[in-house]
Amino acid sequence: MKQLIDEQFLQQMELFTLSVKDNVAGLFGGNHKSKKYGSSCEFADYRDYLPGDDITKIDWNLYGKFEKMYLKLYLDERQMKTRIYIDASTSMSYFNKNRMAVQLAYVLSYLSILDMDKVSVYAIRGDTLEPILENLVGRDAFLSQISALNNVHFEGSTHISEAIVRSTVGYGDGRSIILSDFETENDYNDAVDYLRSKRRDVLCMQILGEEEIHPNFHGKTIIHDSENDDHFYKNNITRDVISAYHKALDFTTHRIESFCASREADFVQVSAEDSMRDIFLKKMVERGIIQE
Repeated sequence: MKQLIDEQFLQQMELFTLSVKDNVAGLFGGNHKSKKYGSSCEFADYRDYLPGDDITKIDWNLYGKFEKMYLKLYLDERQMKTRIYIDASTSMSYFNKNRMAVQLAYVLSYLSILDMDKVSVYAIRGDTLEPILENLVGRDAFLSQISALNNVHFEGSTHISEAIVRSTVGYGDGRSIILSDFETENDYNDAVDYLRSKRRDVLCMQILGEEEIHPNFHGKTIIHDSENDDHFYKNNITRDVISAYHKALDFTTHRIESFCASREADFVQVSAEDSMRDIFLKKMVERGIIQE
């Protein structure tokens, strides 16, 4: 990928799992159990042996070849599906928000693959969903296809609710993740309501540029709406203007966070300049979104 993810960080993430709050049904019924793989006959992947693992799952042929113990993993009947929606609007192309969205989709997909879940990633374009990756299962499929995330183009406007509500999702079969700056006049509430009505775990991740969180404008300035050239702000940027901006940003963020909380959905705000470690090992662990 162009957006490289530190391999040491990915190895560290193998100790974690995306938590599931709802009583999800899974593919064939039953509750999803993190880091547990099924006993079906369909082979899925390998991972390093850890003390306490079932020694009957060790592939002794590989041990004879590499002198290292690997566990054979099989598809679990409680397999869930992770659906990741990337806001591909023009506003996301500013301040490295698009790069952050792709990196987040990469790591979130990887976490789901480790749980042996199916993963699909969509770009939201206008009022439609463009499939980027569909039904990935297993590390081999992940490694061979994940580079498709580099093909996401960020342009135009998005209608998050219209795109997601008209799509089909399974009932209680996993989690849905929306990656966006949520800087839109269009509604996103209906999308969250729709996904929660389907008993899906929902995570909204707001990605903002560092310049949007801590603006450094002053003096006479013209600021254009990234998605509508007819909308612009032309004024003398003073401390009072910056103060009013911060209040408006806090209000907007609080509104999204409060709405998500009222629907038992998770919300995390990140800066496009945050490190993956800070996002996943601090913010998301503190909120219980991922856990060991």
